[in-house]
Amino acid sequence: MSISKIIKRYKYFLIFFFILILISIFNNEIGLSAFKNIKSNLIQMLSVLPPTMILLGLMDEWIPREYFMKYMGDKSKILGIFLSFMLAFFAAGPMYAGFPFAAVLIKKGVKFSNIIIFLNAWCVTKFSTLLFEIGALGYKFTFYRLIINIPGIIIMGYIVDYLVSKKTHKI
Repeated sequence: MSISKIIKRYKYFLIFFFILILISIFNNEIGLSAFKNIKSNLIQMLSVLPPTMILLGLMDEWIPREYFMKYMGDKSKILGIFLSFMLAFFAAGPMYAGFPFAAVLIKKGVKFSNIIIFLNAWCVTKFSTLLFEIGALGYKFTFYRLIINIPGIIIMGYIVDYLVSKKTHKI
């Protein structure tokens, strides 16, 4: 790979890295703090992504496309919505770990609205997040928030599916 291709591919990284170096030159304390944050985030990401990719590879190989199409495909209706919520409910990791899962679901023929529901549910209804929220804000708040969010997630999934053409979300 030529140097120009590398620079073009990583131009945003290089621009922000250069800006960070300039910040470090003018204010060393802020620069060191930024580098520590970058290091911490990188370590967190590297601890989450490899297990996620292994699970995705196993899911991709072990579960046939026909199962996904049958239970979460275009004719899945309520079962597809329920399975989307369940996959997200028991998921582990930050939001960026959900996007590779969504790519596999698209590849397996899952209905696009169910993928959008899965991604939104990953953010809103994850078991670990709910436990934290109940402890911090109370079960009443969490219950009322879920009553509002769950229908909103489903509606949003179908609206996005309606607005996005089928050609744009195929892998």
